Amino acid sequence: MVYREFGNTGIKLSALGFGAMRLPMTQQDGKNLVNYELATPLMQRAFELGVNYVDTAPYYCDSDSEVAVGKALKGWRDKVYLSTKNPIENASGADWRKRLEASLKKLDTDYIDFYHLWGISLNAYRDNIDVKDGPLEAARKAKEEGLIKYLSFSFHDAAENMPALIDTGVFSSVLLQYNLLDRSNEANIDYAVEKGLGVVVMGPVGGGRLGAPSKVIKSLINREVKSSAEMAMRFVIANKNVHVALSGMQNLQMLEENVKIASIEGALSEAEIEQVNAIMLENKKLSDLYCTNCRYCLPCPVKINIPHIFALMNYHRIYELTEYSRGEYTNLYKPMEERKAQWEIDWGVDASNCVECGQCEGKCPQKLEIIRQLKETHEVLKK
Repeated sequence: MVYREFGNTGIKLSALGFGAMRLPMTQQDGKNLVNYELATPLMQRAFELGVNYVDTAPYYCDSDSEVAVGKALKGWRDKVYLSTKNPIENASGADWRKRLEASLKKLDTDYIDFYHLWGISLNAYRDNIDVKDGPLEAARKAKEEGLIKYLSFSFHDAAENMPALIDTGVFSSVLLQYNLLDRSNEANIDYAVEKGLGVVVMGPVGGGRLGAPSKVIKSLINREVKSSAEMAMRFVIANKNVHVALSGMQNLQMLEENVKIASIEGALSEAEIEQVNAIMLENKKLSDLYCTNCRYCLPCPVKINIPHIFALMNYHRIYELTEYSRGEYTNLYKPMEERKAQWEIDWGVDASNCVECGQCEGKCPQKLEIIRQLKETHEVLKK
């Protein structure tokens, strides 16, 4: 296992972290719970193979992930670094403290190593966190008491807002999104390391996008890789400023494959990194011909999220991620309450709902034939 210095903490963490968001589940007494008989040995096998960072959150696995992680850490607590999160539901430090105590109880531990302000934005930090009697004050007090060792934040805001959060000097590490298809935080990764923060990446396989079969992704380098998921993991781990890449591993095969990748110093050579960068740049230019995701076309009067649908079409057309694209497009047919959580983003309805009003085409700076492209996309992805 490759280990990396985690910012200014003085801690060495494994290049692969265990993301406890997609643990094996089972039905019990009408409830959807983690299957502890599968999940516990799976996580403990990861620890045996050298993984020393596990990440969970209060609502993962139908709110049962923290309990499962707590069980898996029995006998390993002093060897594995624990990360969990606190959702900023309001500006109350007292409420923040209650959520911390609830997590400590579920995890059955006296302290949390890396405690994240969960999915915060720059505005949330200013309006609801760094305020009188707010979460930041409560976090500092909890740190003084030894309940948390390091304060961290996870991030889903616009990339340009991250440097201001780093510059607060409050945080020891950041958990952010970064993968072959989403490199908007690449400069932020370098800046965080420059400022002494540890960097953990979530979604190295693009939230499942890069787990789907793709000859284009597999052939980015001139040697054989088993899958597009392996190529995606190699790319993230090859970035020396990424300290930990989280993976939600559901079985031993996934675990062992990821450990193998994370045990190679230099998952990609310098020449291979340059080759991947060049190819992906050309692919992005091709994607931009169809849609740059500027979002000027929105809002659509019938709630079609045009950029999202065109992004799915690009995954199919440019990267051959057809299986993923069609699966996600099918999600748009479902009632809202049946859809998977997308950080409160409403992806809208499928393209067949277009009424051809033309408002989007009038606002598009590229003068795309949006109506025609929506029809084409629907015909391709509805299958």
